[in-house]
Amino acid sequence: MPNDAPDPFKEVMTRESLAAVIRSLCDDLHRRGEEWENRPVEDYLGALAAWITDSPGSYRYLGEEMPPDGDWTFFARALSAAVVYE
Repeated sequence: MPNDAPDPFKEVMTRESLAAVIRSLCDDLHRRGEEWENRPVEDYLGALAAWITDSPGSYRYLGEEMPPDGDWTFFARALSAAVVYE
């Protein structure tokens, strides 16, 4: 059953807008982190990997097609660089 709520992530089309989403997540963690199910970074990264694996089902649930050409290399590099980037 598709969700009728607007998808705020459809507007994420640039590197800057992706960075804004990530900053917003960080702000949300500071404001209401006690409500996050996956607060420790190892839980968050594990959930991230699980969601990426299961994402075709999430898109089907929303009644949308999985984007065929995500820039997975950029995202992988960004996640890895954040381990040591200051």
